[in-house]
Amino acid sequence: MESTILKTINFNAYFGENRVVKEVNIEIPKNNVIAVMGPSGCGKTTFLRCINRMHELIEGTSTKGTILLNNEDIYSMHPILVRHKIGMVFQRPNPFPNLSIYDNVIAGYKLNGMKISKPDKDAIVEQSLQKASLWNEVKESLHKKGTFLSGGQQQRLCIARAIAMEPDVLLLDEPTSALDPISTSGIEVLMQELKKNYTLIVVTHNMQQAARVSDKTAFFYLGELIEYDITKNMFTNPKDTRTQNYITGRFS
Repeated sequence: MESTILKTINFNAYFGENRVVKEVNIEIPKNNVIAVMGPSGCGKTTFLRCINRMHELIEGTSTKGTILLNNEDIYSMHPILVRHKIGMVFQRPNPFPNLSIYDNVIAGYKLNGMKISKPDKDAIVEQSLQKASLWNEVKESLHKKGTFLSGGQQQRLCIARAIAMEPDVLLLDEPTSALDPISTSGIEVLMQELKKNYTLIVVTHNMQQAARVSDKTAFFYLGELIEYDITKNMFTNPKDTRTQNYITGRFS
């Protein structure tokens, strides 16, 4: 029986009066890749940003309902602690441009004022880059700027930066949309490796990608969670006609 790491109960998110995520109830099993798909503007990214409390950084936003991480309400935790436990990787690779590869990886520790020894830093950098399948490519150039890397390498550097904090959950918001096919394939392979240690929630517009990488898929439409099932079931036998219409390209 898979254990649940993340659960939402009647969860809603608002921009002002506008409710963009509506009464979402979902249970995310540990060490799975969960794809979140749906048309543009259906609340996918907002939902993702709520999971690590980034939504509230935008003025005029609010939420209602519950998100539990390991049965603890994330809205009763300090937001910095939430973001330690729930890392995030964005659509476009965004290494800090003025920092070296090494300093990019440990940036979370510095930003949060956490003092760690040089040997510990070295170990965290190496382990995180190993887990992000980047170590062998950059170990001779750790003190060069992260921006000299290719797009795919930069995105893996951002993944290394997120997992350096040892999160329980990793959120990826369209992590390959700015990448070429070879880099995309590399990130997809990496996701399968990462789920051994983390739970991944991936927003994607790419249905083929959802089918390739995810264990379960959630389909959002107009802010509602329409369907959530094992990915194979979702793509071969969707229960809701709206899911079927989306998968077969009747609307996008």
